[in-house]
Amino acid sequence: MEEKDWNVIAKEALHNDVAFDELYEHFFPRIYNLIYARVKNAATADDIVSDVFEKMVTHLDSFDSTKASFITWLSRIATRTLTDYYRWQSHRQNVEWDDVFSPKVDEKEGPDGQLLEQEGKKELLLALGKLSEREQQIIELKFWGDMSNKEIAETLNISPANVGVILFRAMGTMREILGRD
Repeated sequence: MEEKDWNVIAKEALHNDVAFDELYEHFFPRIYNLIYARVKNAATADDIVSDVFEKMVTHLDSFDSTKASFITWLSRIATRTLTDYYRWQSHRQNVEWDDVFSPKVDEKEGPDGQLLEQEGKKELLLALGKLSEREQQIIELKFWGDMSNKEIAETLNISPANVGVILFRAMGTMREILGRD
């Protein structure tokens, strides 16, 4: 399967609704997951993601593929929009893991299995909470934002090697916290 050139599609989206729809459909889940992982509330995530894509539409004519890839550009808009949200918000909400991730449990699975799954999610959330803000952000971009180390590096203005080191150390710290080899 041939990889699409999202930089070209982004430029086409200025005057082509089909290209715009393709951009939106492809990047919406990535940006939504990224935002949702940080705010841990569906309604808030919906509002912030709406702001991100509104800013994308407003500033799409200023996108320059010689400075950054489209995903990097859009991720920067998302992280800045999140920063604005946290400036406006005086405190972070204390929520359960289910509010963050809420995967569906197979109805055939018994109550014991559901309880074990919920306990595992709580442990993971607690372990994530013990990492530094930078480590949490990189893990969220990597796993919820489905970004490569290079894309994360461009978004955070650090080197890809630094992303790899931080990610490696953060995952090791989480394994230690969770008591796993």
